[in-house]
Amino acid sequence: MQEQLLTKLRVAKMADVGQAGYGLLDKAAVAIKDGRIAWVGPEAEIPDHFSHFARTSYDGRLLTPGLIDCHTHVVFGGNRAAEFEMRLNGATYEEVARAGGGIISTVKATRGASESELLANALPRVDAMLAEGVSVIEVKSGYGLDSETELRMLRVARAIQSVRPVHVLTSFLGAHAIPPEYKGQADAYIDDVCIQALRAAHAEKLVDAVDGFCEGIAFSTAQIARVFDAARRLGLPVKLHAEQLSNLGGAKLAASYGALSADHIEYLDEEGAIALAKSGTVAVILPGAFYTLRETQVPPLAALRHHGVPMALATDCNPGSSPMTSLLLAMNMGCTLFRMTPLEAFRGVTVNAARALGLHDCGTVAVGQRADLAIWNAEHPAELAYRIGFNPLHQRTFGGVT
Repeated sequence: MQEQLLTKLRVAKMADVGQAGYGLLDKAAVAIKDGRIAWVGPEAEIPDHFSHFARTSYDGRLLTPGLIDCHTHVVFGGNRAAEFEMRLNGATYEEVARAGGGIISTVKATRGASESELLANALPRVDAMLAEGVSVIEVKSGYGLDSETELRMLRVARAIQSVRPVHVLTSFLGAHAIPPEYKGQADAYIDDVCIQALRAAHAEKLVDAVDGFCEGIAFSTAQIARVFDAARRLGLPVKLHAEQLSNLGGAKLAASYGALSADHIEYLDEEGAIALAKSGTVAVILPGAFYTLRETQVPPLAALRHHGVPMALATDCNPGSSPMTSLLLAMNMGCTLFRMTPLEAFRGVTVNAARALGLHDCGTVAVGQRADLAIWNAEHPAELAYRIGFNPLHQRTFGGVT
């Protein structure tokens, strides 16, 4: 039985505050029992039945929920530094993709890698995330585009949490790109490979959600709808890469399926924002891809705010369009590039990120939540979005274990 009492803290509860604030509590304490938060409140009001818990004092440091990276492609083979150079020499993301680069180049490297190689390559990226206080990571497939490799990626994603203290949720992303062997046959790929691989992955209990890429260089809304219908029959929630490079109506499609999230959404229109608001779908903002691709169309934050769409933030860690593992940097980018407020950014990596993954036991500091916590050498959560290239993490607690 684990019984701990963390004292002399400033706590950002992120619970019971709506959109209004951080829920800051000064001179606070947190009681932990069996990996869960048993109590949180002013230190002067610690209940007697927690007084015998082993105490650790933190000298006024800031305690927050552990951070949540709700959109990553952290499992992949190879790298795309050469394409990074191509883009800097003038090639667009679409030109790179149509020339056989982009996602397809990573598919080739991933198909050629074993499970052990993929895991070994992913762990340094995961370690960088954990070093910044991350406790939950979403991991997508999508670099296999055949049944064997898609399942291999998902097995590796599941294996991460057996070798690292982190919760991993998986998303099947078979509808990520059209593989070379199905060039010009997107419908056949969806039916013959993607949906069949999804069924196999579900049978192996490897899938927590189903994702897709709705874009001119990927799949249409009609093709994504077939994948979502298959997900619905399997009882799996959906999410979607939508409106990143153009507006094909992907966000409205996702909302019509009650999607957990619509991600990227730079080209989202007013109608799409209204649809997300009505469905409760989270808008996941991904500034790393915007930055790396040197895009100019920013997400419509004013419309999202006006219609009350919850916003999350993530790294989009991937080898091509967002080779970034720093969620703290994503917060800063969200603020500096998109004019998110520090509060919106912090909600985006805690309570709203949990919502984007369909999770209810993390993202806040509240009784009954998992004791996945981050303690910072900071006085206020805004400092986490303010600094660039600086990690103020003092201690990461996962399930009550430091």
